[in-house]
Amino acid sequence: MILSFIKFIIITFFLLVTKNSYSNEEIIVIASTSSTYDTGLLNYINKEFYKKYNIRTKVLSQGTGQALRTAKDGNAEILLVHHKESELDFMKKGYGIERYETMYNDYVLVGPISDNKKCLSLEKKLLNIFNYKKVFISRGDDSGTHKKELELWKLLNLNPDKLLSSYLSVGQGMGNTLLIANEKKAYTLTDRSTWISFNRRENLHIVCENFPPMFNQYGLILVNPILNKNFNLKSAKIYINWFLTDEVKKLVNSFKIKEQQLFFYNYK
Repeated sequence: MILSFIKFIIITFFLLVTKNSYSNEEIIVIASTSSTYDTGLLNYINKEFYKKYNIRTKVLSQGTGQALRTAKDGNAEILLVHHKESELDFMKKGYGIERYETMYNDYVLVGPISDNKKCLSLEKKLLNIFNYKKVFISRGDDSGTHKKELELWKLLNLNPDKLLSSYLSVGQGMGNTLLIANEKKAYTLTDRSTWISFNRRENLHIVCENFPPMFNQYGLILVNPILNKNFNLKSAKIYINWFLTDEVKKLVNSFKIKEQQLFFYNYK
C-alpha cells in the first residue's frame, strides 16, 4: 500500500514537471509495455508523430499491469499494452473509451545452451522443466509476459510455486529478468522482440518457439478523460487516429534490429 502511494506521488510529480517543461507545446502521456519502449519502437514512431503534428509524447515504460493502474489513476491518456483479458476488463469497467488491436509479435521460451533437445511441444518442455525442477526465472511483476507465463502453467494444471527454490519470481522488467536467467543459465519466457534486441545472452538460446499459445497481441487504448480533468483528449485522439493509418503500418513493419522485424502491424 505504501509502495503504491509512493509510486503514485513519483509519477504525478514526474508528469507535472514534464508538462511544465513543454508549457508551449501539446503533450500526451502514453503508458506502454516495456517491449515497445526498450526496443526503440515507440521512440522511432513518436518522432514521426511529432514532425507531423508538433505534439510531444511522453512514454512511461511499465509492465502491462502497472500501465493499466497508471491509467486508472488518471496519469496517462493512452495505453499500449499486451494482455487482452486485462484490457477488456479495463474497457468493461469504463476506464477506456476506445480499444484497437494494432500489432503483434510472439513469445519464446529461452533456456541454457546445454538444452539442445528439439522442442516437440511447449507443453512437453514446460512439463520437463517442472518435473525435473529446473531453474525458471519469472518476471513476477504483473506484466503481460508474467500473466502469459502464469496462463501457460495453468493450461497444464501446474502450480509453479511447487518448483520451490527452482522458481525465482524476481519482480523485474524483461531486460533484468533475462540478465538473471543468463547469469543462472536458467529458463524464462520473453517476447521475441526484446530477445532480439537483448545482447547479454551468451548462456541462453531459444529452446521453444512457434506454438499457438505464444502469440502476443498488442492493444492501443484511449483512456477515459473523466479520470483526469487535465487530459489532453484532443491530442490523444489525434495520436490514436494516426496510429491506425497506413503510415504507421509502414513504420512498424519497417522497424528492424539485427536485420529482423520486431513487430507486425495487424490493425484492420
